[in-house]
Amino acid sequence: MAKNIPVVQKVLSGNDEIAAQNRQLLDDYGVYGINMMASPGAGKTSLIEKTVQYLRNSLNIGMINGDIATTFDAERAQKAGAVAVAVNTGGNCHLEAHMIRDALAELDLSEIDLLIVENIGNLVCPAGWTLGTHKNVLVASIPEGDDKPYKYPGMYRGVDVLVINKIDLLLYIPFDMNRFKQGVEILNPGLATFVSILSDGGRVARLDSMDM
Repeated sequence: MAKNIPVVQKVLSGNDEIAAQNRQLLDDYGVYGINMMASPGAGKTSLIEKTVQYLRNSLNIGMINGDIATTFDAERAQKAGAVAVAVNTGGNCHLEAHMIRDALAELDLSEIDLLIVENIGNLVCPAGWTLGTHKNVLVASIPEGDDKPYKYPGMYRGVDVLVINKIDLLLYIPFDMNRFKQGVEILNPGLATFVSILSDGGRVARLDSMDM
């Protein structure tokens, strides 16, 4: 009789162990870590870029960018004022804890207050992999459509903060905000939610809180 080996469970368990070590390392240095996730094109890099610009005079910010092949987004964050490390996954659709561990070794954590991890643009894979950060943030955008909480429940269920981006495009794109909010509320009641306004050449200009 063939023996069934729960490979996925073992891999995730090993990932969680390394994630716990990452968290402890961040805590030891007093660094607050955020894992930012989104679909491709939702605008998370622009949000990170503007966040760094707004906070760089009061906080030392580090950034770990996950990308399949390039370093473009890490370079944007570095230009904005962050200390950035690029992680090329070579095809993997998500970051894993061991990748963060290796990237943390490239940063001087004693000089960082806030660490922003930019995950691979994907609404499926990143949801299941803990990295050791303190909060998970999802950036959703109006052009994606109002059905995404229903199609990707795992992602919406597992985040601590939601940013609805490109809110100014509501004037031009059919998007039922009530339907979207109802889907989010079912999966993640009371989720802290913000909306971002695009202006100035398509860059994030302002964040406003939103009651779900």
